[in-house]
Amino acid sequence: MYKHAIITGGSSGIGKAIAKLLVESGSSISIIARTQTKLNSTKAELETFKTHRNQQILVISADVSQREQVESAIASAIIGLGVPDLLITSAGIAHPGYFAELPMAIFEQTMAINYFGTLYCIKAVLRSMIEQGKGHIVVISSGAGLIGLYGYTPYSPSKFAVRGLAESLRGELKTAGIYISIVYPPDTDTPQLAAENKTKPIETKLITQSAQIMTAEKVAFDILLGVKRKLFVITPGREMFLLMRFHSLFAPILQWYCDRIVGRSRNISKPDNNE
Repeated sequence: MYKHAIITGGSSGIGKAIAKLLVESGSSISIIARTQTKLNSTKAELETFKTHRNQQILVISADVSQREQVESAIASAIIGLGVPDLLITSAGIAHPGYFAELPMAIFEQTMAINYFGTLYCIKAVLRSMIEQGKGHIVVISSGAGLIGLYGYTPYSPSKFAVRGLAESLRGELKTAGIYISIVYPPDTDTPQLAAENKTKPIETKLITQSAQIMTAEKVAFDILLGVKRKLFVITPGREMFLLMRFHSLFAPILQWYCDRIVGRSRNISKPDNNE
């Protein structure tokens, strides 16, 4: 149980699944997300899982890509429920597509939410955690943050950036008594994955069709188990464990495999001029 946990992106997907597990464990939580109506319905749902009457669930509307909104939201959460002992930055977006066809705004928005949204939250909460002498920060990367994925040119770089931030911060935070974990979830059955499938190139669908898909609940369970064990790297599922351990060795093989699928898909899609 945590006295106070802050979760961004906690109104849906992995973030919401984590919030439910935390509430069931007796923790008080603050959820930060953009849409107030979703926050309100999530709060009403989570209230039914409270284990004691002193638990509190605070919801705050904010866009994590906007630094001022993040700072205000974190300050409100601290005023309302105290300095958090756990921060989970689960807010994120993905908009796959062909690099040449995607507008620059998609690249900017993806980096603003996935990377800077993570950075702003850590900066906003860190001083208070240091002053209280404890805390745990969890950032969410992706398998696409370990190896670049065809069709994910806005998303992969943003998740690589999150990885670089976590690896750079690990030693620095350790000296202050603050733990940090980075999570590499596989494809997860969430509304975001459903949205991604609407713009995902056919080549990407073929590349990822055999990949493991986990439920948000199982990913959330694995994340909190890793946090309990104070792991720096959390890899839900065997595929992510192997990719994390051997991605540099696997890269040439994966690139060959992807190129082969792309080549076959292009040949299949070409009209037969002999007909």
